[in-house]
Amino acid sequence: MVFNIDKLVRETVRGLKPYSSARDEYISDGSKMIFLDANENPFENGLNRYPDPQQRSLKTLLAEQKQVLEANILLGNGSDEVLDLIFRAFCEPNSDNVITLPPTYGMYKVLSGINAVENREVLLTSDFEPDVFQILENVDEKTKIIFICSPNNPTGNAFQKKRIEELIENFNGLVVIDEAYIDFSESESWLLVLANHPNLIITQTMSKAYGMAGIRLGICYASAEIIAILNKIKPPYNINQLTQYQALKRVLDDTMVQEEVEQILKERKTLVQALNELDFVNKTYPSDSNFVLVKVDDADKRYRELLEAQVVVRNRSNQPLCENTLRFTVGTPDENKKLIAILKELK
Repeated sequence: MVFNIDKLVRETVRGLKPYSSARDEYISDGSKMIFLDANENPFENGLNRYPDPQQRSLKTLLAEQKQVLEANILLGNGSDEVLDLIFRAFCEPNSDNVITLPPTYGMYKVLSGINAVENREVLLTSDFEPDVFQILENVDEKTKIIFICSPNNPTGNAFQKKRIEELIENFNGLVVIDEAYIDFSESESWLLVLANHPNLIITQTMSKAYGMAGIRLGICYASAEIIAILNKIKPPYNINQLTQYQALKRVLDDTMVQEEVEQILKERKTLVQALNELDFVNKTYPSDSNFVLVKVDDADKRYRELLEAQVVVRNRSNQPLCENTLRFTVGTPDENKKLIAILKELK
């Protein structure tokens, strides 16, 4: 199978000349310059200048940590902007389709609706794995993207490598693997084999392991050719200066990030053990993420009881294959202790 990215990109995007901002045309080399090119307020306050539109300092650091080239990275205003850019670059409205695998992250479906792209849903198997045969059966000449969330939200599990490999190798479109929770998994990131698969896009985020949900920063890794296409249509200054600064500080503090991940994994184990001892818990599903999906006797009832005890969890019972399930995010040791005590009081 010969993969040709030019055949996937929308014709209007292929011929598009991207907007060139003032900071694209002149890149500072550190010299003291008088900037009169971008119609900025000249009075210095730390934020009066436009941010680097290509976030070069942050990309340099991420490229070093992740062992990829800077040309393989695009940053977005949250992963949702990255996903939206992928739709807009490759899916022709009212013509093309994508495939999603419920139960999964809800924004794939929302973005398909916003972009007027058909969303073909292929349910996971009963053990929450991709049904490769059914997925490929739903592919036609208008199928542009398969979205895979692994580790999956809301089920928590990382999908079997061989199933994902089969999809990547047998689908002549884009396979997007959403790795928002990869730092909590024993499974290796697909970044390790990114160079081997020209149709592979990987998204990650600063919101989970890095603990920076408030700055809204999503990361896209793909071939240089795919990144160049996405750069054509991204807003020129989509990552503001404060976000770039805070992200850079956090990525540099890798030791602290790893310590927090290890603490979350330790607390996840404690939480699972406690949940398994409760009479109203029917099953705790294996988790490769920072949350645990739990099947209970009556999810609506237990959700209300926890809310009354000032604990907010997520009721996932409206999702396919998730009847009577609650999703518990792993909190701090103190929050975990309080949650377990409250759960033990429920009858």
